[in-house]
Amino acid sequence: MQAPGHPPRATARALAHPSRPRGRARGFTLIELLVVLVIFGITLGLVSLNSAPSQRQSMQQEAQRIALLLQLARDEAIVRNRLVAFEAGPESYRFLVRGEQRVWEPVTQDDLLRERPFKNSPVTLLLQPASTVPGDTLRIIFGREPVDKPFVLTMASGDISVAIRADGIGHFTVD
Repeated sequence: MQAPGHPPRATARALAHPSRPRGRARGFTLIELLVVLVIFGITLGLVSLNSAPSQRQSMQQEAQRIALLLQLARDEAIVRNRLVAFEAGPESYRFLVRGEQRVWEPVTQDDLLRERPFKNSPVTLLLQPASTVPGDTLRIIFGREPVDKPFVLTMASGDISVAIRADGIGHFTVD
């Protein structure tokens, strides 16, 4: 018998866990976990597709980088009072400095003007007005004067093309 004023044992257990039905374990079912994983996978797939740049965006970014490097090379030619050249082939590009013995030497001491491969190689390059270097190599020479000849450098990879325009007084734009 139970003493008056004390609840029975079954009632005490039910009071300790009022929201828990008898006989059922707490937690998520396998179906609920699978639904959450599928939603997470779809979301992650959409985010990765949107964050990966397209080939057009990649070519545009590379043209922007080259335009900034061309501007730097032009400024270096004026500051150093030496000829600086941009030289590019289908796979890579580099910068050269004309030495004292009138020989073109690759820039190796400057990390910004070092040789780099094109990200979307092979790249077809077209310079207007045309370059005078024979073969597949294209060369743009920056002189000591603050005014150079305007030019348009067109980079193409597949059916995507981007143009870098120089106005001759140090402004480079990408179209």
